[in-house]
Amino acid sequence: MRGKAVIAGFGHTAHGKLPGRTPLSMTVEAVAGALADAQVEKDAVDAVFVKYPTSGFQTMFGQTVAEALGLQPRIGGVWDQGGATNISMISFAAMAIEHGQCEVALVTTADNPRTGTRQAYERGWGDDAVYGWFGTPAGYAMIAQRHMAEYGTTHEQLGAIAVACRKHGAANPAAHLRKPLTMDEYMDAAWVVEPLRRDDCCLISDGGAAVVVMSAERAAQLGVPDPVPILGFGQGQTSYEVPLRPTLTETQAAISARTAFAMAGIGPADVDVAQIYDCFTPTVLLALEDYGFCRKGQGGSFVEDGALEVGGALPLNTSGGLLSETGMPGMQLVIEGVRQIRGTSTTQVPDAGICVVANQGGIMHTHSTLVLGR
Repeated sequence: MRGKAVIAGFGHTAHGKLPGRTPLSMTVEAVAGALADAQVEKDAVDAVFVKYPTSGFQTMFGQTVAEALGLQPRIGGVWDQGGATNISMISFAAMAIEHGQCEVALVTTADNPRTGTRQAYERGWGDDAVYGWFGTPAGYAMIAQRHMAEYGTTHEQLGAIAVACRKHGAANPAAHLRKPLTMDEYMDAAWVVEPLRRDDCCLISDGGAAVVVMSAERAAQLGVPDPVPILGFGQGQTSYEVPLRPTLTETQAAISARTAFAMAGIGPADVDVAQIYDCFTPTVLLALEDYGFCRKGQGGSFVEDGALEVGGALPLNTSGGLLSETGMPGMQLVIEGVRQIRGTSTTQVPDAGICVVANQGGIMHTHSTLVLGR
């Protein structure tokens, strides 16, 4: 399937604090932008893949979205793998297209945790909540502590990830947070859950985003101006809660990446730019290791000295990621991957030919990988 499906267009709302906006209204706006970018009429769409709104689950929300769009899709519905959902839905759409189940698919996500409710992020996780394991950051803090204990990873190394993402976000006029971060500022910030400081943690943002997926052949027929080929995709899932995992420093991201890289016919050395899920800085650290960009335990040294900035060894999250562009779960990384391959990013990597995008959900429970390129 390498290159048989393409991302034909994308659209998104503003990012940040959007009072009065519902997930449904933001979905419609993002879809309209994606169809306009692809220069495809709405009537061509026959599949609608929807990530459910994390902060407020709604029954049959996929059908509600289709109704609001005025569509009668052959395939439609809501999927949930947390932050891994968006890439997974893109892969499901590509496979459905390949097997003749649909021709043109919309893949959408929207939520309003900033101005609506953020209860999904604040709730206790299992019985351990009574001992203080409360809210999403606690699980990631435990993983970070273990990586530090096993490999000597430092606070400054986690900070290097935050500094790079914030630098790229500051150059993005659409970013929720356009404020660069120095290492001194990072180190002076308060703990959220030790060892995670404020700037190790992603934003909480309202917003919506969508992409249009179709076959390369169909894109040529419809005259899509700048389709970006999907070269590979993969998934991996960890089915242990954090306290029960046999190891905290290895994830199924390795399986996801290996599957996608094999489909694309590439290796880590072939990647020009990466968009890696950065809900918390240790997520990036483990993904870099599990993807094979460096050896296990060497993620900390890999990210030092500007390695993740444009001009470094592996430019990362070039529109700011979840730490700066928007805290929305994952689609912004896909969209920035499309921009990089098109050559239209605000922080463009020269001659970017291969972009790897990583999504992750839960507390490193689910993982999905997308390889884009020419």
